[in-house]
Amino acid sequence: MIQEYSGLIRAIRWYLILPVLFFCITAFAQEPSFEPKPPGKDNMKVDGYRGIWFELNQKFEYGDKYSGGLGTYTTNHLPMAIYAKEVDKTFFVYGGTTQSDEKYLLCMIGYFDHKTGKVPQPTIVCDKMGVDDPHDNPVVQIDEDGYIWVFVNGRGRGRPGFKYKSIKPYDIEKFEQITMEEMAYPQPWHFKDEGFVNLFTKYTGVRLLYYETSPDGVQWSDDNLLAAIKETGDERGGHYQISNRNGDTLATIFNRHPDGNVDKRTDIYYIQTTDRGKTWTTVDGMPLNIPITDVENPSRVANYRDRGINVYLCDMGFDKQGNPVCLYVTSGGHEPGPKNAPYHWKIIRWTGTEWVTSVVAGSDHNYDAGSLYLLSDRWVIVAPFVNGPQLWGAGGEMAMYESTDQGKSWEIKKQITANSVRNHTYARRPVHAADPFFYFWADGNIDTFSISKLYFGDSLGQVWQLPYQMKGKTAKPEKMILQTKN
Repeated sequence: MIQEYSGLIRAIRWYLILPVLFFCITAFAQEPSFEPKPPGKDNMKVDGYRGIWFELNQKFEYGDKYSGGLGTYTTNHLPMAIYAKEVDKTFFVYGGTTQSDEKYLLCMIGYFDHKTGKVPQPTIVCDKMGVDDPHDNPVVQIDEDGYIWVFVNGRGRGRPGFKYKSIKPYDIEKFEQITMEEMAYPQPWHFKDEGFVNLFTKYTGVRLLYYETSPDGVQWSDDNLLAAIKETGDERGGHYQISNRNGDTLATIFNRHPDGNVDKRTDIYYIQTTDRGKTWTTVDGMPLNIPITDVENPSRVANYRDRGINVYLCDMGFDKQGNPVCLYVTSGGHEPGPKNAPYHWKIIRWTGTEWVTSVVAGSDHNYDAGSLYLLSDRWVIVAPFVNGPQLWGAGGEMAMYESTDQGKSWEIKKQITANSVRNHTYARRPVHAADPFFYFWADGNIDTFSISKLYFGDSLGQVWQLPYQMKGKTAKPEKMILQTKN
């Protein structure tokens, strides 16, 4: 009798314990736990604007898959700068470091004062504690009360992401940490009196797209899965996205990774929301079931997989009619060099009735990233269109291309840099961009470790270098004479 009861007791014990164990295991698998971040150099100042240098260390015949001065990397980090007309300043973030011989990432913030023409010593918002990878670069947003928000990228489930808020409005002297979480490639957008919508990525097996909302930046909704496209019968997939907003419309354009392989990124999808993520539609208002899971669905606007073409998304915006336009680069594969030529800069735009594609110019690398400006009288692209000192590498010499027929045809308007010793990479567009801080970028030698300087330019193609070494608390950027073509 005792043995019978003891067997029953053991059975009841396991009946009670197993669900608890299952819950713990699945909870651990879904929600990684992170050790609290030490403050490190958080909220300290740096005596100059010095960008991070990085190489992915995937070597091929024509060099690394990508490398160089990547302080304004990636195109999936956005926005990285915002012009605030209330104080006439452009606030910008970047991946920096303290010394010219260091590779460790510090998530920095500075601003350009349009009234004085000066910049302050930048502030370290987040010390990444020895991480040397600009995949952890920050992005910036400003709420209606003027508080500056810095979202710091995480990387997979091994490194957390963070949200920070400035202690004072329009002030970069001190930030407080709000969250620590799994969050890669954050793209926060703020709607006055409505709060935030943050588009981001989680490495739930592969790079899947999520979004979250918040009324105040402190209390956030659950993470909502947005896109998880996979091949038929395939349990893997993945995406990279870029996004932008136009009034109440928030849109994202994303590619897909067949079999979870980022080196095969292809196709283009477009979805939008006008109610902060409650519902999502195609460009012409067709309701979509979220998350997007099928390869062939109404949100796909370009099929490149069937042609064996890779797609590298750069920037997107809206024309004066409110129609979305996307800038991207295509190639035959992920390895650098002539093997995967031709490389093409392209535009895809919605005309109001259909999606139309046009070629802007040639390129020589998948990661020749630039920015798109849809002005009322012309469209402008600032990017490393011209070959730089390190051929077949990321970046080159910056140039400005212009279209006066809504992207149907393009011509070079001005070469912005020339005779450089290091490639210029990742020209980024501030939200509400205002001269002279119309775009900014970093340079770096893609073949070997080097210093990385930061620059900005105006809509005419004039260039200033941010001070690499500062003697005082503020300094005027140095105007550079780099132009070769009017």
